[in-house]
Amino acid sequence: MTLPRPHRIDLFIAAVGLVGGLILWWFGLYVTGDHVFGQRWATLVPLVVMSAAEVLRRAAPRTALIVGTLAIAADQFTNGSLATVLMFTDVVYAAVVYGPPASARRIPYTTGLITVGITVVLLVWWQNAIALLVGVLSGMISFLPAVTGAIVRNHREAADAARLRAEQTALLAEMDRAQAVVAERARMARELHDMVANHLSAIAIHSTAALSLDEPATTRRALTVIRENSVAGLAEMRRLIGLLRDSGGESEPGAVPSLDALDSLLARARANGSAGGLEFVLEDTRPPGGSLPAPVELAAYRIVQESLTNAVKHAAPGTVRVRVGRSGGALTVAVDSPYGQRPGPGAPGTGSGLVGMRERTELLGGEFRAAASGAVWQVRAVLPAEERAGNA
Repeated sequence: MTLPRPHRIDLFIAAVGLVGGLILWWFGLYVTGDHVFGQRWATLVPLVVMSAAEVLRRAAPRTALIVGTLAIAADQFTNGSLATVLMFTDVVYAAVVYGPPASARRIPYTTGLITVGITVVLLVWWQNAIALLVGVLSGMISFLPAVTGAIVRNHREAADAARLRAEQTALLAEMDRAQAVVAERARMARELHDMVANHLSAIAIHSTAALSLDEPATTRRALTVIRENSVAGLAEMRRLIGLLRDSGGESEPGAVPSLDALDSLLARARANGSAGGLEFVLEDTRPPGGSLPAPVELAAYRIVQESLTNAVKHAAPGTVRVRVGRSGGALTVAVDSPYGQRPGPGAPGTGSGLVGMRERTELLGGEFRAAASGAVWQVRAVLPAEERAGNA
């Protein structure tokens, strides 16, 4: 069996109590009168035992309380020492503060009942006011330290609980920050995909055509389209990276794509899709002068852009029809492209474009659908189009 190692503060308290008791005993400062053990040396026995209990006040609080209770009881049969009584009050206090939770709850009630019991017994036996005084003194050396220890322990537990809540709050804040970073990375990846996929698809198709056809004129046209898409893709990538690097608020924000640029978007699609036999038609039935929230404008533009990119990559020869309309509080975007086996070179797809369009629509509270209907691939998006508060 391994004995508990006492704390150095407990050793110091026990040494101070023992030295103080020895000084009082040396000068004869103790109660004199008729006792069971009236010898002068008998006072030292409870003093030494109580000092030993003080050594264990933190390492073994319940054992210290039991030993201290026996010592204070034995002290009543000797001349007694004030140092023994004071050390007992500290042992009771330490048993509540450092003891197990169950003992910390029971000790104040137990000492209170013992105090009441001693007072009642002495009142019945002595039948004078001295019994009340002894009862008060017994409460001061047992019940009062126990209550003080309970108050201190409750305050410590409350402080520990508050510290734990603060740590949990900080952890939750860090988790929220990490989730925000992940969401922002996903948004940037989707934005980068939407901006560059169209140009890279055109580059892949025209480079395949240039390699498969040994005609100088066709090769020259393909290389021209490849260069134009490479330059445009690099410019858009630089714009996005510049926005990410810009941490100050002094520079002007970059231009956000809007539906007013649909004509140029279709012109670029015509240049990229001509090799695959595609034609592009725009039907914009929106009423003039209406304004849309910036997120709706951007989402609609990206949906059209991604739909045209998919058409250039996968559509069969024919007409790609883009329809944009606004009715009441909804903006409708529809893109129909020929669906079927396409001749000539194609480009691989991962399906992330459809996922990005669906996420953009759902984040704004809209509805999205993309499916084949006969020989037509249909993309439909309905976005909320409430007026800005400043324009209402």
